[in-house]
Amino acid sequence: MADNVLVIVSSGKEARGKAMTGMMYAMNAKKHHWLQDIKVIFFGPSEDMIANADEELADVLKEIINLGLEPVACSSYADKNSIKERLEKIGMSVDPVGPIISSYIKKGYEIITF
Repeated sequence: MADNVLVIVSSGKEARGKAMTGMMYAMNAKKHHWLQDIKVIFFGPSEDMIANADEELADVLKEIINLGLEPVACSSYADKNSIKERLEKIGMSVDPVGPIISSYIKKGYEIITF
């Protein structure tokens, strides 16, 4: 049974509810100790949405960060779309996520995408 999960949020503003569902799951899994380890990666359109977050999204992201989840955004996408500084200002790490995702797969993490 897997006790570690990598939550990948890739949905953007056109699917805001789906992205919010992923964020809420990660937040609650950490808060209620449902799993041993939870990692969160924002990838693609979700990065634009977070960089321009409304108050509700910003509050959930702050809670995720306050819980110690340390979300990571894709540096390639952030650089290409000139949003890296905004994401870092919010408190996200901005790094190449391909190797990070591959590492968690090799470690046996369950991958959930929203």
